[in-house]
Amino acid sequence: MFDSRTANLFAGIFSIKTKSLRLRICHHGAITLAIFLPSACVSVIHHIILAFRLIPSDYMTWIRNALFCFIVYFIIFWNGIICVYLTSVQLGVKQRMIGLICGMIPVANLFCLISIIETTLREVDSDLRREQLNRTRLHLRLCETKYPILLVHGVCFRDSKILSYWGRIPRELEAHGAKIYYGNHRSAASIAVCAEELSARIKQILAETGAEKVNIIAHSKGGLDCRYAISKLGMGPYVASFTTINSPHKGCRYADVLLTVLPSHFKNKVSRIYNRAMRHLGDIDPDFLTAMCNLSASFCEKFNEEMDDAEEKFGIYRRSVGSVMASARADSFPLSLFYHIVNEFDGPNDGLVCEDSFAFGEDFVLLKPKGKKGISHMDVIDLARRDLRDFDVREFYVEMVNDLKKRGF
Repeated sequence: MFDSRTANLFAGIFSIKTKSLRLRICHHGAITLAIFLPSACVSVIHHIILAFRLIPSDYMTWIRNALFCFIVYFIIFWNGIICVYLTSVQLGVKQRMIGLICGMIPVANLFCLISIIETTLREVDSDLRREQLNRTRLHLRLCETKYPILLVHGVCFRDSKILSYWGRIPRELEAHGAKIYYGNHRSAASIAVCAEELSARIKQILAETGAEKVNIIAHSKGGLDCRYAISKLGMGPYVASFTTINSPHKGCRYADVLLTVLPSHFKNKVSRIYNRAMRHLGDIDPDFLTAMCNLSASFCEKFNEEMDDAEEKFGIYRRSVGSVMASARADSFPLSLFYHIVNEFDGPNDGLVCEDSFAFGEDFVLLKPKGKKGISHMDVIDLARRDLRDFDVREFYVEMVNDLKKRGF
């Protein structure tokens, strides 16, 4: 009772050249599903036609045949779906849930399965091409900068070994020779408080490495925290380059509106819930409401007036990066909701910060891909680990850090 369909159980697992077991299993699952889909459809049509010939005269033969095929295809399908569900990075929670919900709905399940196959095959192809590219250049140590890299997270997140705030970026940079360190500051607090923690962290890194300076790459509010540390806390001599990613240097006007319109009891309640939750996760004395107030346009206006030109004084190379979403579909909730709010008060944005607020320093790069979705506040740091068709986030950071190396930093 063994036929070619049974062999599909092992389709694809040895057919690609990669040391990554995850990729081999994902490829196996995708190929298995790709074989299952058309062959199962043909089998269903075949049994419908066969029913007219064998029923009722020889219905038991039809039942045995149909039952055998059902069991074989059942095994093949779940073999493939389990493989891709367990190993795919690009199959997000939303697509996985839709696949489970629509799995029992005729026709809809076919479209879901096609989408899953396309997503996973595209993922495997992208990762294989990256592996092939890296094999030709890893020896060049493109990201081996003179000074270590300090990655500084934004508000409402913490540095974690379990879930990297920076997605796949740190591993990619380290593969190319970069020495990566993290801010390890609290998730939500005033700019001044976070700046104190980052200053202590910079001194710690210099003591550990023996380096004279660090290269800072800071996202969102982290950029403001670092500016304060450089300007007010004497960190200027210890910073070689300072790159901000989607930081609200001019603040957010919608934050002023929300902080004014929302009742005090509601704001305080949200803040207490957040602070309590983060303390349970190990955060030290989080202050959600103060952090949010520090991102308003009115606060940032005063903030910018108080900051001196310490970066220029100490010869720090400054670069800023910003990105925009073309529509709310570029990301999921809550950015999909905030996109409309920010657009109403601030204009084109990344789901949280408007385009006009990104620029800082002598070099500014605005990322505007040709696609219909654009790049969100989280995509630009690879938080969701999504492969965008018009923007390779890992390659962008490799090129950016390689530029720092070429500049002697």
